[in-house]
Amino acid sequence: MTAVFLDTVGIIAVWDTSDQWHAPAAAAYELLKQQGRQLLATTPVLLECGNAAARRPYRSRVKVLRQALLSEQLLIEPTPDDWAAAWDAFDRGEANQAGIVDHLSFAVMRRLEISEAFTNDQHFRAAGFTTLF
Repeated sequence: MTAVFLDTVGIIAVWDTSDQWHAPAAAAYELLKQQGRQLLATTPVLLECGNAAARRPYRSRVKVLRQALLSEQLLIEPTPDDWAAAWDAFDRGEANQAGIVDHLSFAVMRRLEISEAFTNDQHFRAAGFTTLF
């Protein structure tokens, strides 16, 4: 079974019950867990989650996610080639002007041959990936 890339939008939507995407994200996340799908993320995505959760009641969930990803070796450190590809795509304005962290996610996903992202971020669709909610 193929891996799924965890994006900040999806993670925060699961954690934040007031998020407009909480219900579909939570349902999609439960299905992924039931299917036993491997869920991975990059260190920059984890940093974005930490920033978003810093002053929120779910702040402690960042540490739990980090520990889980580390213990399963699913926290991916982007390579220098990933960074170069991301900055090149960012400079060209690809994927509907996606941000640099998204471009870095795309580079890692391509390198690891991951086609699905746990997000509903339109930038992932514009970059050719399947979003899961």
